Amino acid sequence: MGNGESFKRAHERLEVWQEAMQLVEMVYVATATFPAEERFGLTAQIRRSAVSVPSNIAEGAARRSTPEYLRFLSIARGSLSEMSTQLQIAARLGYMKPIPDVDALVDRVFARLTALMNALKKRGDS
Repeated sequence: MGNGESFKRAHERLEVWQEAMQLVEMVYVATATFPAEERFGLTAQIRRSAVSVPSNIAEGAARRSTPEYLRFLSIARGSLSEMSTQLQIAARLGYMKPIPDVDALVDRVFARLTALMNALKKRGDS
């Protein structure tokens, strides 16, 4: 019982949640250099959508039914797509250059969310 793993909540043990948390950190760093006039615009929107991903994974994992869990995972996947689009907008506006590490992590988190959703659907213990 000494490794700390046993004290983690269920969502904290999920690799998809851990990677979504890494993504939040990367997004905050990437948006730190955006123009000041975007602080309450695109910067805030990108950060909100990034934070929404691990938040919805955690909330879903805490729910008591599989359909609820699936709904929150679906919301997380939607937020991930929203954030990815907003990062592309920021790049098109010249606020940042595309970041391959972020793009790769977005793809990985999306794939893991899909895989988790498929596994939960197969299990079907609502």
